[in-house]
Amino acid sequence: GSVTNLFTSIVGNVFGFKALRALRLEDLRIPVAYVKTFQGPPHGIEVERDKLNKYGRGYLGCTIKPKLGLSAKNYGRAVYECLRGGLDFTKDDENVNSQPFMRWRNRFLFVAEA
Repeated sequence: GSVTNLFTSIVGNVFGFKALRALRLEDLRIPVAYVKTFQGPPHGIEVERDKLNKYGRGYLGCTIKPKLGLSAKNYGRAVYECLRGGLDFTKDDENVNSQPFMRWRNRFLFVAEA
């Protein structure tokens, strides 16, 4: 199981719809059989804090926008600017995948360089 995939499947972009301003998720029941497929994180938060040398506060991150239309190079530049500006991480929008104008491998290489 994957918490990320679970929540993307359930709520996805629904909370971004302007017509649904009052929408909220109040309850979620996950079948026991599905819960058993979750192995948990490979390590705890302290390992992540040690990697980033960030302690005593939450992490600050963002989703790169616009999600479509950027070249891999410009996407990498956006990541660079976010990290240079003080963010701890960035993430792909769940819809980005590997588009013809921005293949995953190319995006990965430019982001790794950032």
